[in-house]
Amino acid sequence: MVHAFIMVKTAAGKSEGLLADIRGLEKVTGAHIVAGNYDIIAEVDAPEVYDVLHAASGEVQSLEGVTETKTYIAMD
Repeated sequence: MVHAFIMVKTAAGKSEGLLADIRGLEKVTGAHIVAGNYDIIAEVDAPEVYDVLHAASGEVQSLEGVTETKTYIAMD
């Protein structure tokens, strides 16, 4: 199992609306609005790294209002 964190930047005023959409994605196990360089952090659990890539680039990035993502794979 691969555990990852997807950092999400959103367009101004879009974070709260996108939070529910991101939480609704199949591989997302949790998501939170945060303060800092990114607006939302999503946790993803997937069988393979490819599935994490698909969740980040195919699902999260395709949501209207998402402007940037950065993905971190947990090493432990």
